[in-house]
Amino acid sequence: MKRWNFRTSMAGVILLVWAGMVWLEGGAAQAAPRKTLEPDPQSAVVARQLARAIPRLHLSRRELDADLSVEAFNGYLNALDYDHTYFMAADVEAFRKEAPTLAESLGKGDVSFAFRVFERLRERVRDRVEFVNGLLEKGIDLSAQETYVWKRKDAPWAASPEEWNELWRKKVKHEYLSRVVMRRLQDEDATNKVARAESGAADTNAPAAGPRRASEADALLAPEEFVRKRHKQYLIVLEDSDADFVLQRYLTAFAQAYDPHSEYMTPSTSEDFDIGMKLSLVGIGALLSSEDGAAEVEQVMPGGPADRDGRLKAGDKIIAVAQGDAEPVDILHWPLYKAVRIIRGEKGTKVVLTVIPASDLSGIRTVRIDLIRDEVKLEAQAAKGEVVPVAGEDGTTNRIGVIRLPAFYADMKRRANGREEYKSSTRDVAALIQEMKTNGMGGLILDLRANGGGALAEAVEMTGLFISAGPVVQVRESRGIQVLSDPDPGVLYAGPLMILVNRFSASASEILAGALQDYGRAIVVGDSKTHGKGTVQSWQNLDERNPRLGSLKITTHSFYRVAGGSTQLKGVVPDIVIRSTLDVMEVGEEFLPHAMNWSVVNMARYRPVADLSAAVAALRERSLARRKEDARFRAQEEMIERVRTFQAAREISLNLEERLKLAHEERDMAKLEEETLEGDDTKDDRKDRTRDLVLLEGEHILGDFIGISKPKEKGNEDRVLENAWSGK
Repeated sequence: MKRWNFRTSMAGVILLVWAGMVWLEGGAAQAAPRKTLEPDPQSAVVARQLARAIPRLHLSRRELDADLSVEAFNGYLNALDYDHTYFMAADVEAFRKEAPTLAESLGKGDVSFAFRVFERLRERVRDRVEFVNGLLEKGIDLSAQETYVWKRKDAPWAASPEEWNELWRKKVKHEYLSRVVMRRLQDEDATNKVARAESGAADTNAPAAGPRRASEADALLAPEEFVRKRHKQYLIVLEDSDADFVLQRYLTAFAQAYDPHSEYMTPSTSEDFDIGMKLSLVGIGALLSSEDGAAEVEQVMPGGPADRDGRLKAGDKIIAVAQGDAEPVDILHWPLYKAVRIIRGEKGTKVVLTVIPASDLSGIRTVRIDLIRDEVKLEAQAAKGEVVPVAGEDGTTNRIGVIRLPAFYADMKRRANGREEYKSSTRDVAALIQEMKTNGMGGLILDLRANGGGALAEAVEMTGLFISAGPVVQVRESRGIQVLSDPDPGVLYAGPLMILVNRFSASASEILAGALQDYGRAIVVGDSKTHGKGTVQSWQNLDERNPRLGSLKITTHSFYRVAGGSTQLKGVVPDIVIRSTLDVMEVGEEFLPHAMNWSVVNMARYRPVADLSAAVAALRERSLARRKEDARFRAQEEMIERVRTFQAAREISLNLEERLKLAHEERDMAKLEEETLEGDDTKDDRKDRTRDLVLLEGEHILGDFIGISKPKEKGNEDRVLENAWSGK
């Protein structure tokens, strides 16, 4: 039986952190005795089934040929050695000779290549652990003027033992130096705090990002011990790995040669994913993906422990986990599913995360975030809204409705069974709009930032709240194109409307925002583009008679806007761009390997509500002028440019004084950003909103929009919107 994905979730291999603690095999204390892994007899059956299934099920219908085989080979090596430091060029070239024939071998059930490569990796890692220990014993000179290439995803592998050792000397020095600088910063913070306490001054100069600072009780390992432990830990992970681990990575490399959202799941991984798809879960409430060997936070789920605590942010990297007051376990380089299992746990238990903040460009600073695991209920993730007064430049006050929608959710089981009462994001949004209209709402903001998608039907129906009739999205599958239209001929809200988006707005969010933009029904504001995920995945067991063979998550559908263009790669481009730091980071479908191409189909037959181009031009000019005069936006732009510059740089200094200078600059910038976002009125009940610059500016833009869209006196032909909201 095929399981279709109605949750069009965000790009990346995303898992939820949920209930049911499972301890890791082998633990972190020591590795199991060394053994050479070999594929079991069932692996051959799995390989043959997968080789037949992918070309038949994938949207592209691409053959599993020699070219794709080479792409799978590259993907597998990059999955095992993401920064190209463990293998040597000779290893890679020897393996590459077999690359064109791997697909043919897969069809015959032969996966021995995957295990030979994995065994070579373990040999290289053992060698490097010994090298690291020897290097640390000699001591490290931090005064030399030299640099390290820290972005190595596309770097060549070392061509000789001498080149390999030099690469590792700098790699270890970089890790050691980062730890030294971190300790220096924490010593400075402690000294400053003592001085302030002795002088009786308030602790107003907290380290960067205020509540995100590390606990004073955070006992740090000495730099050399930290580096030694990190590399030993990776070896332990590899020594404890089983055949399922190797098989999943290898077969996923073939699936992801088609596109980045397809993958093979072993039975245990499938079980984890099924748990993650539930709407009620226990854990910290975060979506995680694997990035450069770390568990990166993709999204903090509304209403969960992390959201209520406020310290964990999207882009943060979790590198260690402690249970309660126990010693933290380093999870760097762990498979994502194992990291998820150690983070999740029983309700009411404490988990302590060691995190590299997304704002820390150099990776120097870590913070410890302690959370109490709790249930994340659907109600906590539901749409929420309020009506706020916004002062206009002409002295008038506009009442703006703001609805925050974290996901397009629905109780699909009750809905499919024909139940009249079921949980629905569209119904919740409709109820909020009705209530806001009675409270004198003059304009509406629908905030879809970080909304990674959800139920496709909900996106279609919610679009229908704002248009009277017409197509909403075109869906392409192997058999052709289906047009999904607004099922309700009525219009719930016909007034001024704005959609807020960012680079984490994906899939169903892009469908709604794109449709309302194409109809001229809403102004879209946010990052320079949305995520760009225009595909849908489905799940199917490789063999329904034998679920122990695992399952395949595979791309089967793609989305197109009513105007004809796909949301794939390009996403939705806002009418008015207000950048966040996400806009200069590698966030989006275009940064994923083997992302499917953008394409176009015929335009659907639809009738735009209005041409907003003149209004948008005027609103954009006013917004730019307003932001230019706002110190908070100037500080944010300075931070964004700093992030952009660092992201563009491939090398980082290995000199202690220069790294300390960089760390101080980053801390000062983060502190400045915090201060400028504090707002002037500390008694304001909406203080948290004053820190959301995009929302605040969005409210002002919508206020301007309300002003220019008000019906003019009879006979005045200078109407910007040409009665676009005649149903208001």
